[in-house]
Amino acid sequence: MRPGPFAPAVTGTTHVVGAGLAGLACATALVAAGQQVTLYEATDHAGGRCRSWYDAKLDRTIDNGNHLILGANRECLTYLDRVGGRDGLQTVDPVCLPFRDLQTGENWALRPGLGPLPLWLADPHRRVPDSRLVDYLRVLTLAFAGPDRRVIDLLPESHPLTARLWKPLAVSILNTPYEEGSARLLWAVFRQTLLRGAEACRPYIAGPGGLSAALVDPALNFLAKAGGDVRFGKRLKALYRSANGAVDLLDFGTEMIRLTPDDRVVIALPAETVGALLPTLSIPDRSHGILNAHYRLDQSAQLPGGLPLLGLTGGIAEWLFVREDVVSVTVSAADTLINRPVDDLLALLWRDVAAALGRDPDRPAMGRLIKERRAGFAATPDQNRRRPGIRHGPNLFLVGDWTDTGLPATIEGAVQSGHRAAALVTAA
Repeated sequence: MRPGPFAPAVTGTTHVVGAGLAGLACATALVAAGQQVTLYEATDHAGGRCRSWYDAKLDRTIDNGNHLILGANRECLTYLDRVGGRDGLQTVDPVCLPFRDLQTGENWALRPGLGPLPLWLADPHRRVPDSRLVDYLRVLTLAFAGPDRRVIDLLPESHPLTARLWKPLAVSILNTPYEEGSARLLWAVFRQTLLRGAEACRPYIAGPGGLSAALVDPALNFLAKAGGDVRFGKRLKALYRSANGAVDLLDFGTEMIRLTPDDRVVIALPAETVGALLPTLSIPDRSHGILNAHYRLDQSAQLPGGLPLLGLTGGIAEWLFVREDVVSVTVSAADTLINRPVDDLLALLWRDVAAALGRDPDRPAMGRLIKERRAGFAATPDQNRRRPGIRHGPNLFLVGDWTDTGLPATIEGAVQSGHRAAALVTAA
């Protein structure tokens, strides 16, 4: 028996449930196309796993995670331009991916050149020290990988570049242990970035206002000015479908929304939540965690070349970011560490920071640790097969970085899925 009472929806409304980046991208694209949109969010804030807040302990604005946007991420940049958020990002110039080997102290950088073909690899100064041009050709085998192939099958641990390049990139891109990651998903990212030259590889990172100032707050302002209806504290408990598969009722516990024949529903929720709402749907059922540690220093930090980011090899963390006097490190696929006590992890990760910045490893700066236990689906061949498409019935659409975007769990994948759903809704 269906619950009540019912609040009739406005005819022709698209109900977007979930205000993470996929939901925000979908909602803003729909509003820009002249559609009526109501956006529901269970918590009191938007952004999902990509947001910022003021941390009283550090007395600084920090992000829940360190996210890197690249010039190749056209969907994300389109979204930023739509909502007016690009000014909230810091552009890394010149285009450079600097690295430091924490074991040897050696600094080096990957410096992509101009043009779509990786001819820049012929220049020894643009590639990993002591590497040969022929060493990079092996990565092209990823282009022909079957659906069951893992990265390690094609780029084995014994390969000259694995420890210094392929492994740190693969683990951070896929958020999956190197020995498990999907070759196809890694190639999807490499094809759009490293093989297309400098502009495709140009990094953009959060500016002083954090991720929310670029990716979240401008979207909420855009929706407010365009007449979008945003409702916080609305957790979807259940959805009901008619005999033809169309959703006709949304149950938010304290409120039931009965849909008209012209309404649409876009579910922009985490995979595990969607699995509970739609138990017959095949979805990824494994995920991996990420650790992010933020340390406030006694003065602004300086990285090689004055850049705001640094790739790390030979340690635990993969990337280090600097925002004035706050330095942050990220550990991807962190399942073996994530249950350790916070103070132990802050001390452990500080040793990577100290090695990178020339600080005392036994005197950690004041820090904040963030554990994201379900940071993204496990980017393995078997989990990739479980990712659903966008459309599920006459008026139901699914979006999120865990849906079948062809990419691993990234900001670009989340935004892309939201844009695709908006296009389908608009065309219907």
